[in-house]
Amino acid sequence: MNSSPDAYARSSWRIEPVGDRCLLVAFGDRVDAEVNRAVLSFAAWLLDHPLPGVIDVVPAFTTVALHYRPEAYAEGGSTVAPFARLAQRVREVLDRGVPQVEQGGRTVEIPCCYGGDHGPDLEEVAQRCGLSTEEVIRLHGESPSVIYTFYFAPGNPFAGGLDPRLSLPRRKTPRTLVPAGSVAIANGLTTIYQLAMPGGWNLIGRTPWNLFDIKQDPPVRLQLGDRLHFVPVTPAEFDRLYEARP
Repeated sequence: MNSSPDAYARSSWRIEPVGDRCLLVAFGDRVDAEVNRAVLSFAAWLLDHPLPGVIDVVPAFTTVALHYRPEAYAEGGSTVAPFARLAQRVREVLDRGVPQVEQGGRTVEIPCCYGGDHGPDLEEVAQRCGLSTEEVIRLHGESPSVIYTFYFAPGNPFAGGLDPRLSLPRRKTPRTLVPAGSVAIANGLTTIYQLAMPGGWNLIGRTPWNLFDIKQDPPVRLQLGDRLHFVPVTPAEFDRLYEARP
């Protein structure tokens, strides 16, 4: 972790209650690299310096959730709520400033079979973006995609940094079933559907990799901060590299 003078300090963060056992720190309302770095920096600090009663730290796109035991911040006869006591501790930490985490994640090459049955929205994406399918594939592979968070299912990554020429909203009509391994884009992000599930993102390809295996240590194949480089493969290569999900 970087402890240089330009370390993260107080900016536009805010603290909110989520029920009576969770405190949420929001670092902004936009999903981008700067906000996500603040999120990951604060989460890393909390893991290195555990606060009393905090039992889980959950970073997301723009927020960090602290799940806590209220009794750890309750005092007999006091009218100050446990949330207010923990919020004060968090406020003091953020006021002092939190060192930024190094952006030294791994570069991981993800095999991806684009188009056809594996990427049924590729041609539509190309048309809506005013590009050829080859240009969509090239721009997607060259985008500086960095994993911001995991969501929806274990090992399901969401990566920011998608080339702005591929910026599209989600589909107007979601699919009732998206195949596991589908590589999709929406709202400036790339995701990989780890499990077969409903979804409304634009499907441009599919990876043969399984990203979560409970039998492995660690079970999650990718990590926060990893840089993803999507490498095109043929359908035959997809079949050869295919990893079954347990």
